[in-house]
Amino acid sequence: MDIIVPQNGKDDSLSERFAQSSLGRVTSSFNLSISPNGFSHPPSLSKGGTSLASDSTRIAAKAKQLKPFATEDIKILLLENVNQTGCDVLAKQGYQVEFLKTSLPEDELIRKIRDVHVIGIRSKTTLTARVLREARNLIVIGCFCIGTNQVDTQYAAKHGIAVFNSPFSNSRSVAEMVIGEIIVLARQLGDRSNELHKGTWNKVSSGCWEIRGKTLGIIGYGHIGSQLSVLAEAMGMSVIFFDVVNLMALGTAKQIPTLEALLRSADFVTCHVPELPETNSMIGEQELETMKVGSYLINASRGSVVNIPALIEAMRSGKIAGAALDVYPTEPGGNGDYFLNDLNPWAEDLRSLKNIILTPHIGGSTEEAQSAIGVEVSESLVRYVNEGTTIGAVNMPEVSLRSVTMDEPNHCRVVYIHHNVPGVLKEVNEILGDHNVDKQMTDSRGDVAYLMADINNVNKPVILDLYQRLEILSSCIMTRVLY
Repeated sequence: MDIIVPQNGKDDSLSERFAQSSLGRVTSSFNLSISPNGFSHPPSLSKGGTSLASDSTRIAAKAKQLKPFATEDIKILLLENVNQTGCDVLAKQGYQVEFLKTSLPEDELIRKIRDVHVIGIRSKTTLTARVLREARNLIVIGCFCIGTNQVDTQYAAKHGIAVFNSPFSNSRSVAEMVIGEIIVLARQLGDRSNELHKGTWNKVSSGCWEIRGKTLGIIGYGHIGSQLSVLAEAMGMSVIFFDVVNLMALGTAKQIPTLEALLRSADFVTCHVPELPETNSMIGEQELETMKVGSYLINASRGSVVNIPALIEAMRSGKIAGAALDVYPTEPGGNGDYFLNDLNPWAEDLRSLKNIILTPHIGGSTEEAQSAIGVEVSESLVRYVNEGTTIGAVNMPEVSLRSVTMDEPNHCRVVYIHHNVPGVLKEVNEILGDHNVDKQMTDSRGDVAYLMADINNVNKPVILDLYQRLEILSSCIMTRVLY
């Protein structure tokens, strides 16, 4: 049994490559082994054209443990000290897993990525079109973090490379850190601690406040913002929030119609927005001037959201009483003495301010969050590689079929990633129409469409014919056949 995973560059020697796959050679195809460690997910009750009532017998059957390749030949590169839980999930599949604690310079990354099928990164690694162009065998990217702005997701999609992330797993960790920073800023604890470390006893109450009864303004009421809202109310704060869409408020929080209105009302302002053109310098000189005198600013979202030179001036003037920053426009690729003016021209001015908390992008850096992220992203990668499931992908249509069962030994699964243009389904169904299609699903997202179909009663010649006929279609981006 084999999987056909073509290189991102087309190869016309389809019959030769298919024949090689049965010998277990690693070119563009792999020998299949069935492993008890193979991943399978619960059958869907709503997808693939099958209901629970009409197919209860097959749902009850044992899921077939798809292992559509010689796992030792699948190469995975994990960068930036991805949590051990993620490494373990992938290693248990039998994949070759190379683990590095740091990110790589672009030229070295290009050399590494040429032969890997899966790459896992965090926030420091940037996968540009230049890098991805060299990724000849790459089929999927795992971002072991919330954001995916470090990946050219559009280029990846157009070349059949799926991208997964972990949008929820570190939300609690970030929210808890922000609550802690609110208290530390309100009581000037950072300054008092630094003074005492230097031997200075400075017991003061001027400018120190309880947070009970104060107003927290949250910009971006997503997974983090909403959790923060609940925690802040439990501390006795009033919560207002601004978001570009209307959202249901939790507790007694209130949505504010404009950013300006929020800035005028909040004692503490905290940012939890993605990196978009619309959020670039979202908090600049004008916004800082709008904020209340003696208010506080927190940014644990993206480094481009706050204009830091403007913040420096606002703090020097006394307009802003304190700030906490966890993210910056330019961040080092590794740990060390790098937070200097060479990195950002205002770094030393920022470090000289009073009542400012500066942390090295650690909002989600807790054991709990990183462990959960490792499991979530790795399992998404396994599902995609083994079964073609795109649920949770950020740049592909979300498509899933229920698992093939052990009662279906002569089935194959066709995964056809194609340009979203008129007439494709007609051409594909003319090819599939000669066979018994057990279940099929397709969806599109922008210029890319994703089709999955399970076909029964097939053998190697039939599978080769299917693969060849799909590959030569002008709409084809990538074809995979799992069986």
